[in-house]
Amino acid sequence: MNHDLDLLISFLQPIKELLLDDTVSEIMGNPNGQWWFERKGRLEHAEVIFDAKALRTGLEVIANKLSRKFDEAHPLLNAQLPDGSRLAAVLPPVVRPNPAVTIRKFSKVRFTIADLIQTDAMSVEIGDMLSGYIEAGKTILISGGTGSGKTTLLNALADFIPEGERIVVIEDTSELRIGKPNLLASECQTESHTGAVSFNDLLKAALRWRPDRIILGEVRGEEARTLLDSFNTGHAGSMATIHASSAVKALRRFGELAMRSHQQSNRDDISAEIAETVQIVVQVGRFARGRKISEIIAVRGYDRAAKLFLYDTIFDLAGERDNERDNPIVHPINSTSTKRENVHAIA
Repeated sequence: MNHDLDLLISFLQPIKELLLDDTVSEIMGNPNGQWWFERKGRLEHAEVIFDAKALRTGLEVIANKLSRKFDEAHPLLNAQLPDGSRLAAVLPPVVRPNPAVTIRKFSKVRFTIADLIQTDAMSVEIGDMLSGYIEAGKTILISGGTGSGKTTLLNALADFIPEGERIVVIEDTSELRIGKPNLLASECQTESHTGAVSFNDLLKAALRWRPDRIILGEVRGEEARTLLDSFNTGHAGSMATIHASSAVKALRRFGELAMRSHQQSNRDDISAEIAETVQIVVQVGRFARGRKISEIIAVRGYDRAAKLFLYDTIFDLAGERDNERDNPIVHPINSTSTKRENVHAIA
């Protein structure tokens, strides 16, 4: 074990077992003293006894060793641990009565499409379909909530990018492990003491790094407009993740984010640009039996008069969240039945 990590774990001794368990992806300590962890997409309660004072002391020591401030004047801590895991903590009085901490562990296991099929995250048919999209150079948006498996799926799909293509990866915290020969991976430095480098800074720079495909860890701010521009300037086959509760809402959110840094832009123009460049949206979700792909749509266009995206539903996993059983609807890949979203493109 890494010496620095071993030192950090010594200050979090009551949860050492969870920290060292490779099947645990996230650990959560609540202000009421309850501890929870996530394993294979499912939350479980942990029988952990952690003295509040000792927890606070441990977090303060960790912050100090990572050159961060964590006290009453700086009650929020967001840091990357030496092994790549992410730690987020908060002190009273922001939370009460005790500190809260969430640790998203850096996974030592890299899932492939075959692994995701084995864990029932998708079918063989869906796996073949998605890998075909990547090989064909389709631009894909992966949507879902926190902890739904967006990064895991993105990592697995990158396996199917042709070896001869140059890939530029941009992330907030390095999580992707893409085994391709011509790869340039970059990481934001938003809390750097020597000079902050944002998502948008890196994305603009990446356009000069001669990428064939750009992989963006998460679209969440002003970089949305720059990413859309990159899609329009010869970087088809790129991929990104975004937070949204459905595939169509992912398109709408993409538009909303692009509008934030370009208030003068026409909403219909942005929506039309998105419809022309994003070809596939894959929705992932957390269910009682683990993470799954719940929806795949193929974007066909944008209706300016109705202000709606047009799309084909390629796959729809209906009903499981409510009735705890799979009820998949798989449409032919070459389906021509075009649907309209039932809400405005950009609210």
